[in-house]
Amino acid sequence: MKKIMVTGALGQIGSELTGKLRDLYGADNVLATDLREPAGGQNGPFSQLDVTDGERMQELAKSFGADTLIHMAALLSATAEQKPLLAWNLNMGGLVNALETARELNLQFFTPSSIGAFGPSTPKTNTPQDTLQRPTTMYGVNKVAGELLCDYYFTKFGVDTRGVRFPGLISYVTPPGGGTTDYAVDIYYKALEEGRYTSFIAEGTYMDMMYMPDALQAIVDLMEADPAKLNHRNAFNVTAMSFEPSQIASAIQKHIPDFRLDYAVDPERQAIADSWPDSLDATAASEEWGFKAQYDLDSMTADMLAKLKTKLGK
Repeated sequence: MKKIMVTGALGQIGSELTGKLRDLYGADNVLATDLREPAGGQNGPFSQLDVTDGERMQELAKSFGADTLIHMAALLSATAEQKPLLAWNLNMGGLVNALETARELNLQFFTPSSIGAFGPSTPKTNTPQDTLQRPTTMYGVNKVAGELLCDYYFTKFGVDTRGVRFPGLISYVTPPGGGTTDYAVDIYYKALEEGRYTSFIAEGTYMDMMYMPDALQAIVDLMEADPAKLNHRNAFNVTAMSFEPSQIASAIQKHIPDFRLDYAVDPERQAIADSWPDSLDATAASEEWGFKAQYDLDSMTADMLAKLKTKLGK
């Protein structure tokens, strides 16, 4: 990666990824694009882009001289269920345009998949890399279709496509963005601001999670990996931890003893969570490109609370 264009660069992952890439490869070598204009200043180039406009996407990548396209623009799970047709048009239309841009300009390509690509019939514990995928959400359907489409562009056209299946991502930088796993972000804010949190996910509901620094490093490591060693290329399972709401509350209570957790389950988001795995097997990612997470629940909680205290002025 030398000249990188990022779509969805103002989103939950994209905003932090863009900063990391600029630190690693130079601010002028990373073009951030998004449908929205940035609220604050950018320390590198930015262009407004609707990813459903394939012609504009190709023009930007070509004029920038990109050799890599990282496609992050998408509607997340809970939002996609509320607006399924918009999710299909944005998530799939944008992905096709991004893949076509990579094909036309011979770009290295990354897009993330998700645990949402699995469904109720998928093995829930230590979910294998290659397994049954029958999701019951529009977001999940998009992700499975996207995994297959990226495989197709690699085998049919030789596009250097790469991707991971992210679990729920936890970050102190960006607020929750409409994902089912976002309770695990909001709980830290509420712990510091109010001393209590009401979970829309039921007690005992395990979901796979990862701290954002590990997620960003996984993208860089995969994109820098030797392509000859990538047997799977797309949709690698990656994971760091699996927990249910009371366990994250217990981790917080080590730092905020009076913190309290309540429940008011949202049936729609609970149904999504119930359809996803409890934990993933990341053996393929470890063996093929050396993936290894650095943070567990306790170390993530300590860092989250410390960073959020500074951010919130607590």
